[in-house]
Amino acid sequence: MKSEAEYEMQNTRYEIGLSSRKTNGRLTSSQLRELESFGGRINKFGVNFAVCDANGELVLLCDGGKFKSSRKQLIKASQRALNKEGEGSCIGTETQVCRVGETNPVLAAVLRGGSEAVGVALIDLDTGFSIPDAGCSDRESSIEYRESILSEMLGLLAEHFQTEVEAEEQIEMVGTELARVYEELVLLYKLSTNMRVTEPDANFLQMACDSLTGIVSVEGIAILLEKTIENEKQLVVAAGSGLIDIDDRMAAVLHSLLAEEINSGKEALLDSEVDSPFKHDWPENIRNIIAVPLCGKDKAESHPDKIAGAQNENRIMGLMVAINRIDKQDFDSTDAKLFNSVANGCAVFIENGRLFNDLKTLFIGSLRALTRSIDAKDQYTRGHSERVAFISRWIAERLAEQEPLEEEQIHRIYLAGLLHDIGKIGIDETVLRKKGKLTERELECIRKHPSIGAGILREIKQMRDIVPGVLCHHERVDGKGYPGGLVGEQIPLIGKIVGLADGFDAMTSKRTYRNARTVEQALAEIKKGLGTQFDEKVGRVFINSDVYQLWDIIMQNGPDFTGIYGSSNFSEFGTAAVGTLIT
Repeated sequence: MKSEAEYEMQNTRYEIGLSSRKTNGRLTSSQLRELESFGGRINKFGVNFAVCDANGELVLLCDGGKFKSSRKQLIKASQRALNKEGEGSCIGTETQVCRVGETNPVLAAVLRGGSEAVGVALIDLDTGFSIPDAGCSDRESSIEYRESILSEMLGLLAEHFQTEVEAEEQIEMVGTELARVYEELVLLYKLSTNMRVTEPDANFLQMACDSLTGIVSVEGIAILLEKTIENEKQLVVAAGSGLIDIDDRMAAVLHSLLAEEINSGKEALLDSEVDSPFKHDWPENIRNIIAVPLCGKDKAESHPDKIAGAQNENRIMGLMVAINRIDKQDFDSTDAKLFNSVANGCAVFIENGRLFNDLKTLFIGSLRALTRSIDAKDQYTRGHSERVAFISRWIAERLAEQEPLEEEQIHRIYLAGLLHDIGKIGIDETVLRKKGKLTERELECIRKHPSIGAGILREIKQMRDIVPGVLCHHERVDGKGYPGGLVGEQIPLIGKIVGLADGFDAMTSKRTYRNARTVEQALAEIKKGLGTQFDEKVGRVFINSDVYQLWDIIMQNGPDFTGIYGSSNFSEFGTAAVGTLIT
């Protein structure tokens, strides 16, 4: 047994040193720093603040200097809070605050990351101390008032902690998803770079099989194509690797079952005996199987393998099949999407090398969907990202008439405009949608979005050239912008252009706190801000361009920018811009 003295903290703010790694209780060093900052404010009330992790270890103690806390008592209080043994709750907050003990009471609130408890925040009370100017004449009322205030603060801390954790998880999820999509796009691009007219189908398809097995570990994979043999159409193995044996009967069964699945609305044939018996009869060596179609356009009026409801009369002209996932129990929907992507690439190769354009369309479509999900957080910013991208390109093209500006730079400026607000996915919607003036803390939260967005995109090597546009679109040439307070030429050109485009669209759009300005008013505001908010040269180029033609295009496409212009030229701009990232 340890003595009480061994449990006491000795004039320290931390029980452990802060480092970049997570503690055993899954509290990160950055979270501990924020909790310490809160503890410093709590100490002003003459009480002590502590944090225990989910494993019952005391990881932080902020001493208010009025009395010493018992480590045993704090650990015990945290355990009781985790076990929901405390009594009482905090008024005005949804977070439960426990009051543990009578003689030396401790307030405790569980810190959660999602649904999982990662620690407990504790306030060790000194019953002999009261909050100054509490407005209570007797000691008992003063103590109750003090506890009510501290309980409210502790409950709000726990709520804020959970919100921050959820935001961080969402940011991480977006970054991971973008990285995964990019890895798959690299695979598809690898296929596209081997699309040569003189390349035999068998060589290309074999390369596709080999490349796919580099990402997805399987026991065997094969591509079957429809061939006419002795006046009969048959599926024959065109490429493959590993242990897989497909005879004529197996090929016919796969083709028939896959057509049924596709016509019923599914994207692949998936079957295994992991969660239930096989839906179909397979050879004994098959534990799980996936098959996806290679679809081609059929100009005939009807075809027995036509996909119901599909555009351009698509039909199954072949299939890709793989058996026995090695590193997982079964194939899943993610595998189905990847297999479908590769299979589609093979089909496009067979039909005159259209894969690369489809690849770029896929990526820009993903980016467009992502930015729309961000704009959707606020109904007043619907279509904002796409308009800023278009306006940014407009400015860049006019600037290119006066000074050397490569087409690749224009494409990157367009993408930076499209993704400039991606960091808002990590900002609380209540802040984004708030009506009226924001508090200083809310403004500080909003000002984080350029750094958050840059952090997400910086993880993808091929997107690093557009990071400066995302990071610097709120910088001002007079140094009063954020996040870096850059001055004049310290701001990259891409940031100046996207910042001006963002400003123009913001001024001409309705917001919760004001009506939209007219084009004339917006241009006057930009002219007024030249040399302070906006770069003189970039601003002049925009003002001297045919802004009313630009405005007509925007108006013709509606608030979400998906009209005639958006459906055609947007696609062209997007696919061309994406091409600069992966070539």
